[in-house]
Amino acid sequence: MTILKINAITVPADSGDELAQRFAARAGAVDGQDGFEGFELLRPTDDRTQWLVVTRWRDTESFEAWMTSASFAHGHAGADKPAAHGTPVSTASELWSYEVAITAPGGAA
Repeated sequence: MTILKINAITVPADSGDELAQRFAARAGAVDGQDGFEGFELLRPTDDRTQWLVVTRWRDTESFEAWMTSASFAHGHAGADKPAAHGTPVSTASELWSYEVAITAPGGAA
C-alpha cells in the first residue's frame, strides 16, 4: 500500500526561492531508493508559510531505510545553512504520515 510522508516546512517569505533552488539542486537524489514512488515540492499560493515536501513510498520500511541511508545524510548536509540574505531558509518542520485510502480512476496507488 502506498504511503505518503509530508514534510511541512515553515519558510519565511523571503526564503522560498532559495528553498526551491536547494531542492532543485538535489533533484533525483532519492529516485533510486528502493520503494520510492514519487516526490513533489508544493509552494503555497495563499498566505500560508508552510511549503510541503510530499514523497510517496511503497511502505513505511522503505521510507525508514531512506531516512537512515548515506544518501539521505548527504542530501541533507548543509540544510541548516542560512539563506543568502543571512536568515534561516526554514524556521520549523513537521513530518506528517498518510496512507492512500481511495484512488480516483486514472490515479496512481
